[in-house]
Amino acid sequence: MLSAEQLAHHWARAIAWTSFVSMTTPELAVHLTGPAGRFLDALTADEPDGRVAHEIGGALVAAHFTQPTSLDRTLVVLGEHLGPYAEELGRGPRLGFLQGALAAGYAQALRERTLAEQEDIYAAAMAARLEADEARWASEARFQAVFSEAAIGIGIAALDGRLLEVNRALCEMFGYTRDEFLDTPANDLLDLAGLRRGDHFRVEKSYRRRDGGQIWADLVFSVIRGKDGAPRYTVAMVEDVTERRHLQSQLRHQALHDPLTDLPNRTLFFERLGAALDSADTDARVGVCYLDLDGFKAINDTLGHDVGDQLLCTVASRLAFRLAPRLVARMGGDEFVVLVERVSGTAALVEVAEDALAAVREPVHLGGHVLNVSASVGVVDRPVGGTDTAELMKAADTTLYWAKADGRDRCAVFDAERHASDVSRYQLSGQLPEALARGEFFVEYQPLVRLDDGVLTGTEALVRWRHPDLGVVGPNDFIELAEETGAIGQLGRWVLTQACRQARIWRGTHPDQQLLISVNIAVRQVRDAGFVDAVKEVLAETELEPSALQLEVTESSVMGSAGQPLRTLHALADLGVRIAIDDFGTGYSNLAYLRDLPVHALKLAGRFMSGLRSPGGPDQVDQEILSAVIGLAHKLKLTVIAEGVETSGQADALRELGCDTAQGWHFGRAVPPAEFPIRGPLGNARS
Repeated sequence: MLSAEQLAHHWARAIAWTSFVSMTTPELAVHLTGPAGRFLDALTADEPDGRVAHEIGGALVAAHFTQPTSLDRTLVVLGEHLGPYAEELGRGPRLGFLQGALAAGYAQALRERTLAEQEDIYAAAMAARLEADEARWASEARFQAVFSEAAIGIGIAALDGRLLEVNRALCEMFGYTRDEFLDTPANDLLDLAGLRRGDHFRVEKSYRRRDGGQIWADLVFSVIRGKDGAPRYTVAMVEDVTERRHLQSQLRHQALHDPLTDLPNRTLFFERLGAALDSADTDARVGVCYLDLDGFKAINDTLGHDVGDQLLCTVASRLAFRLAPRLVARMGGDEFVVLVERVSGTAALVEVAEDALAAVREPVHLGGHVLNVSASVGVVDRPVGGTDTAELMKAADTTLYWAKADGRDRCAVFDAERHASDVSRYQLSGQLPEALARGEFFVEYQPLVRLDDGVLTGTEALVRWRHPDLGVVGPNDFIELAEETGAIGQLGRWVLTQACRQARIWRGTHPDQQLLISVNIAVRQVRDAGFVDAVKEVLAETELEPSALQLEVTESSVMGSAGQPLRTLHALADLGVRIAIDDFGTGYSNLAYLRDLPVHALKLAGRFMSGLRSPGGPDQVDQEILSAVIGLAHKLKLTVIAEGVETSGQADALRELGCDTAQGWHFGRAVPPAEFPIRGPLGNARS
């Protein structure tokens, strides 16, 4: 980031030649160091303070930099030298806001200076006309000099509206000759009839020149009275403020529009949204479609930011054209938002979202590349009455996240129940670390039974959470959260330790029952370079033989494995630990690939059991699929374990198909160690 001295140096070089001031460029740089520092502080402050920039603009006028180029060059210097830094900090809108405030301060100071001159002119003119007889000639000469050469237009009229005199500036401003002015009533030219309010008033309004062009003028109208207090004539002073109006319009456009795409920016969007929510018709509905491009970062990283910027401009143009007259704004980055006022309902808003998706999907030809882009859209609509801007946008952002999570290239509609579920998940994720420290987790064990003789061969360790408010929470509700928050490492090691310790106890108390303990491990653990060492430490600590431990990994975590996951599996297998593919049939389901992995067992997902519980007997197609999977697994020398076996019919069918081992409610539910049927009968439980 530039220092105040560096910014002042660039600033001084840019404006030194724009006005006549009694300072050299180095002296001017020293003079501008203070304002430069104040502007940098305002840009980086926690809260924007437009007053600082407003005062800096006024200070420029006070230093006699009153030419239009002084302000233009100032704004260019600030934009060129602070723009990249502001964008990097996410302060681009603030920079635009501060530039606008500086320009407004400059314009106000310049206007006040001009008004002061007007008052001086007015005082001189009136003093000249009303001065004593002995000074009449001198005063009239001064009046004529001021009247004729003034930069602002002056017209003097009789009380009946007839123009008595006009100066050259007024004639040039309106494009009329002096004679044409004097032949036309002042009320007709200056539209005084609709404006006159008392002896003195001031107004800014637009006028038509003789050639049809439009000007904006600052009009000051006064009634001049004699010594007796009676009105004598009227004076109108007119300043051409067209350029200032145009500058104000440009600055407002810059402050409210995105510099890259020229779409409305977030400031204008929230301004319009706030106005919509303030509508008197509280029954009306307002809708928001929050759009984010899919994979935009990859395009930026591979093809460059220039192509990325061109893509954003193309998408912006398409959205604005396709969705007109609705407001389409760029919120920053690759995020856009569509405001739909008085929307008839969610269905109509979804149509808008689908139109936006269709516009984005059209191929984009840029730099010799054909880009096929998609987007995700979050759709939210609310009644105007009782809706808060922040709450509405938070819901839109949440719904956009759903669209991304659901597969992208689609829109998602806000759902209160899903949102409540997300909030609950978020709360649970925050409670995980403390729950582990408080000992709220516990492990239960479900039997693994050999199908051909019904012998107990092992058990699967299943972690549970005894939540103080929610009761017992199953792993499906918190394991994924543990992975997302990073707590899975600590939790996974605790579960592994508990399971290995319990297996060692059972092996010691029942030496003839050498049970296999099976423990689930998460994707993040497989990818952890320190996981193998952690397993070694747990086995050493619990004195459990590696061959007694089976680690279950999901097929999605190992299919296509390379790098760390593959190294982890081989290291565990070399250690003597068995590896099982869990939930086979829910992911890639590529048996051929398993040939290259150090895998010992295949666990069939519970979904395979659905065809075995048909009322009229097992489904033939499902049986053939299972038979093929089991046969191929055996050829790969893998043990096949079936999950979710609930009935004796399913167990019989699996046995006939050659399945080796099974688990499920038919053989026993997951129970605490004290209740585990290490010697009891199995195969009698029913769902």
